[in-house]
Amino acid sequence: VQLQASGGGFVQIGNSLRLSCAASGRTFSGYSLAWFRQGSGPEREIVSGISGPTERTYYTNSVKGRFTISRDNAENTVYLQMNSLKPEDTAVYYCAARSGGYSYRAADYEYWGQGTQVTVSS
Repeated sequence: VQLQASGGGFVQIGNSLRLSCAASGRTFSGYSLAWFRQGSGPEREIVSGISGPTERTYYTNSVKGRFTISRDNAENTVYLQMNSLKPEDTAVYYCAARSGGYSYRAADYEYWGQGTQVTVSS
């Protein structure tokens, strides 16, 4: 599976962006998908995920109510709609996929996209 993330950019505080992650190589129906981000620190933190088996969604507390994850299995694409963006959302955003249920741990994901930069200016 190859993942291609896109949609990042430079925006002003309060604005919106929609990230997309398209998969190729095989269908990812049934895979759990997630968005992680890496700011100035060394580790990638979970932002949001959607379970393959249940399609239940998960969000880190700092983005609840502002971000929405969704998937289109027919298009093999996962989206992250980001509204009311804040400077602390600035990071490189990565999409990831794993077989089985959702996990918040980056190490549990088998496939990764290349990252897309999101910069929110005040």
